[in-house]
Amino acid sequence: MATILKKVAIIGASGNIGRIILDSLVVSNKFTITVISRKESEAAFPPGVTVLKTDFSGSSLEAAFRGQDAVISAVGATAFNEQKALVDAAIAAGVQRFIPSEFSANSQSEAVLQLLPLFGQKNDVIKYLKSKESSGLTWTGIATSGLFDWGLRNGFLEFDISNRTATIWDGGNKSFTLTNEKQLGQSVVSVLENPRETSNQYLYVASVETTQREIVTALEKVTGARWTIKDTTTDEQVSAAIKKLTAGDFSGAFTLVRATCFGNTPGLRANYVQEEKLANGLLGLEMESVMDTIKRL
Repeated sequence: MATILKKVAIIGASGNIGRIILDSLVVSNKFTITVISRKESEAAFPPGVTVLKTDFSGSSLEAAFRGQDAVISAVGATAFNEQKALVDAAIAAGVQRFIPSEFSANSQSEAVLQLLPLFGQKNDVIKYLKSKESSGLTWTGIATSGLFDWGLRNGFLEFDISNRTATIWDGGNKSFTLTNEKQLGQSVVSVLENPRETSNQYLYVASVETTQREIVTALEKVTGARWTIKDTTTDEQVSAAIKKLTAGDFSGAFTLVRATCFGNTPGLRANYVQEEKLANGLLGLEMESVMDTIKRL
C-alpha cells in the first residue's frame, strides 16, 4: 500500500460534512482531489478540484473511481444504503481505501441503532466492507459523535446564542464527547496520510469531553448574560421525535441524533474518551476545551 493515499475522490462534497472534509483536503495541499457529482448538480467547488459528473450507475462510478487511491463517502441520510454500490464500484476500479459516511454517532452501538434505526444502514455498510476485505479494498470508519462548533453555530445542539436560551436534557450532567469541524477534517486527512495504521478499522475521535451544563456555564461566561433554560427529558424528546417521524416529519431524526449524545439511554457509549478506544493519538488530534471553542465562535 502507498505511504500516502494521494489521489482522492469524494462523494457528497456539497453537503454539510462533505464541505468540511473537502476544505481540509484542499488546505492540506497534499492530495489530488476529484469530486464525484450528479449530472444535475449545480454545486460549486474550490479551484483546483476536478469535478466529474455521473449518473451514479455502476459503470459510470467504476469509470470515475478508476485511478483513485481512496474514495470518501460523505453522503446524507437518504443515500446511506446506496453506499454498497459505491463499494462495489471501488473494488472494480482497484481503489485501495473506502471511507464510508459515518462522521456522527457510534453506529457500532446497539443502543444507538435501537434509538436511531436509520443508522442501521451505516452499520450494514461497515459489515459489507468487512466482508469485502479479501478483495483488496481496505476501509476506515470515523465516528465523531456530534459536531460541536458546527452545532453551536447553527443551533442544531439547541444552544441558541442569539436568544440566550438552551434546551437541557435530564438535568444536563451526563458526559459525552463532541468533535469540532477542523478535527473532523483532519481525521480524514490523517487516515489518508497513514493508510497502513488505519487499515480496516473503526476509529473514534473527539475534540471535547463535556456536559450540557458545562457548555451553558461557558456560554454564560463568554456572553456575559444569564441564559434561559428549558428543561426536558430523554423520554419527552424521543417520544416527540417518533411522533414527528410517524407523521412524515424528518426533523424528528435530528432530535434522535441529539439523543445519541444527550440522552440517558443505557449503552449509548457517547463518551468516546471513557467508553471507547480514542484514536486521537493515532491521528495526531488534540483535545480542546469547551471554553476555547466557544470563545473562537
